[in-house]
Amino acid sequence: MDRAVTVACAQVEPVILDRERTLDRLEEVAAEAAGTGAELVVFPETFVPVYPSSRWAKAFAGWQDEGVKETFARLAQNSVAVGSAAEQRLGACARELGIWLVTGVNEVDAERSGTIYNALLYHAPDGSLALHHRKLVPTNHERLVWGQGDGRGLHAVETGFGRLGGLVCWENYMPLARFALYESGVEIYVASTADDGDEWQATLVHLARESRAYVVSPCAFQRASSYPDDFPLRAELDGAGVLGRGGSAILAPGGAYLAGPLYDEEGILYAELDPARLLAERQRFDPVGHYHRPDVLRLGVNPTVRAAGETPR
Repeated sequence: MDRAVTVACAQVEPVILDRERTLDRLEEVAAEAAGTGAELVVFPETFVPVYPSSRWAKAFAGWQDEGVKETFARLAQNSVAVGSAAEQRLGACARELGIWLVTGVNEVDAERSGTIYNALLYHAPDGSLALHHRKLVPTNHERLVWGQGDGRGLHAVETGFGRLGGLVCWENYMPLARFALYESGVEIYVASTADDGDEWQATLVHLARESRAYVVSPCAFQRASSYPDDFPLRAELDGAGVLGRGGSAILAPGGAYLAGPLYDEEGILYAELDPARLLAERQRFDPVGHYHRPDVLRLGVNPTVRAAGETPR
């Protein structure tokens, strides 16, 4: 890291299945965070326009369920395509506030929109899309909703204050994906998620200790009462209260909490990241430096962009 930086980890609810109003919400929260001095603002996994809760996404296993078809169509119509007006809004937000903005989105390909991806979009202060990562393997019920990602985003980018990169939710249990980030010099590690379990906090501590990087983990927060009345799978929400209780947190390179975890409410977590603390923790363990044996162990990454419908080689 080149200097200290204040980061913001946003645990806020989207306007469910409404992309434009969710982007309005994002702009408001990002402006609030930037107003407090944050230079990096991070939003949860598929914040735009909603994380597909297992409470209702399990219904996607239905073969001819009209409600499922309607829900998928609505999710796709409110997803974000790179180069679209929605993605450009994210870039404009980063540019106008002078921040790095990391947003979890449901993403569709502009030319082939029949497959939805779980993506992290990193916009630089000049508004450009600096990094685009698609979740490699959707987890459990998510495989009924999203396609598989590719290796284009398995690296960190330079920000001017430190090298930034990350993975989505249970991708963080993929050792080789983590190591790809380590080899690219990640110093601020985004672990965007919808996992609100207590066990996830142990994962965050491990990530921080293994990477010897700062870990910023925004977690999805959503309530059944926030779904629109015309949600096609509303019957699946009967009797439900909180569908995702959050658990957002910011951790230091040794695994200590700097902020959070935050549960059962909306909020913005802040922390100042000190480069000296990162270096101090790497004295005993540097996963790609003095605690690595590249003469024995090597990782190969295929960064090729995988188009929708393309057969993997």
